[in-house]
Amino acid sequence: MPTSRPLRADARRNRQALLTTAREVFLAGAADTGVEEIARQAGVSVGTLYRHFATREALVEAVYRQEVDELCAAPADLLDRHAPDEALRRFLLLLVDHAAIGKGMAEALESIMATDSPVFDDARTRMAQSLDRLLAAGAAAAIIRDDVTGRTLLRAMGGICEMRAIAGWQQEARQISAILFDGLRHVTLSGNSQTIRSLDGSESDA
Repeated sequence: MPTSRPLRADARRNRQALLTTAREVFLAGAADTGVEEIARQAGVSVGTLYRHFATREALVEAVYRQEVDELCAAPADLLDRHAPDEALRRFLLLLVDHAAIGKGMAEALESIMATDSPVFDDARTRMAQSLDRLLAAGAAAAIIRDDVTGRTLLRAMGGICEMRAIAGWQQEARQISAILFDGLRHVTLSGNSQTIRSLDGSESDA
């Protein structure tokens, strides 16, 4: 069966330049910017853009997929550098940040919501799997409860991030996520006190 050939170095650079430029344009709220302008800002021709992305919707989808790729690559690095509960704490913050990016790209993303693209279902599946990995690591270390699935936790985070229409929502989302995070942990007893790490990384004795 035929396989896709790897892109040459210059083609990879052009593709990444287009993705980076499109992301900046969409996050700036200029969702109606034409592909000609995106190509110009990226320093490539419109023909080059269409060689990589057959339609504008394909470009929007690729930008979003790259965001999800970067997000879902984070758990491996977090678990390498931190204890499982700290890794989970940091990933929950990344989910809030991802929701903020989604808010910035909302208008652009509307262009693919009416299509049959599986990009959003795929993203939710991958984010739930990332949470499953972090939860399993925490449960194995007996510091995170073992009766919550990644999909359930993702639904909870999705509910928190539905506040995106409210001014200053990110700070409140982080605060509510801290409550959720505390509910996921097995609190370690230390003498007559309980050492608690909040979502912002600070510790206190209960």
